[in-house]
Amino acid sequence: MPNLLDETPGLMAFVRTVEAGSFTAAARDLGTTPSAVSKSVARLERKIGSRLFLRTTRALTLTQDGQMFFERVAPLLREIDASDDAIRLQTAPSGRLRISMPGELAQLLLPSLFGTFAKSYPDLQLDVRLTDRFVDLVREDYDVALRAGIPTQEDLIVRRLADLPMAIVASPAFLDTWGSPKSIEELAGLPFARYVMDGVVQSVRFADGTDFIPRGRVDCDTGMALIQAARSGLGAAYLLRCLVTNDLLAGTLVELAPDFALPTLPFSALHAFGRTVPARVRLFCDFMAGEAKTLAGL
Repeated sequence: MPNLLDETPGLMAFVRTVEAGSFTAAARDLGTTPSAVSKSVARLERKIGSRLFLRTTRALTLTQDGQMFFERVAPLLREIDASDDAIRLQTAPSGRLRISMPGELAQLLLPSLFGTFAKSYPDLQLDVRLTDRFVDLVREDYDVALRAGIPTQEDLIVRRLADLPMAIVASPAFLDTWGSPKSIEELAGLPFARYVMDGVVQSVRFADGTDFIPRGRVDCDTGMALIQAARSGLGAAYLLRCLVTNDLLAGTLVELAPDFALPTLPFSALHAFGRTVPARVRLFCDFMAGEAKTLAGL
């Protein structure tokens, strides 16, 4: 088994090439030349006795061995890169903090993130990306992701911030037309604005484990679209209660079958730093834990 402790430059060149997509982009990030990055990766390949990339004049593609190696090495390099934060806990965090969060929750979280957190740590550069997609933190170079739902990536550190209540809502006009359902069977017979993720219609779930796949003619991939469809009377919507609190207070939406017990949805912060968490990530997660409690109470 080769000793890779003296191959740190090659390991860094390999990981940055995977993350950046090319030797040229990796060289720009590392402050060196594409030739130097290519040679470092080639030396690493000789050291471990395996091809990590398939190279053509137009493309650079990870091999199967390269993918496995990347998944093992990248988190280790992240921990090394973050290790100085464990020593300098008393210093103000600095550098880039790249965050992924769901677009539907951004309107509730961004005011405090920009208005309070960003002002408290002026040396931090915030890079915030909004998507409901489950990003690959390591490959896409994110520091931390906020997600509502049950995480499926077992190699990540998951900090559960809160459990968010769900609600089934509809417009007053919809309620006038369809009436109030008295059972889950009647509820399942109503048209819904349906939440679709990766082409799959998500089910409506209840606290006792019962669920059903809603029917309807409007499919959406964001909570904001579901809300607008429900306001327009195109169907009922099953979504996070915190997203419709103002609508419920204003009467533009009403709760459908409020006596039906619904489950909560976990709201978590995910990162790939292992036990050595950079101060910027730790402080962000601490801050968001407080904001999550507010969301849970809405």
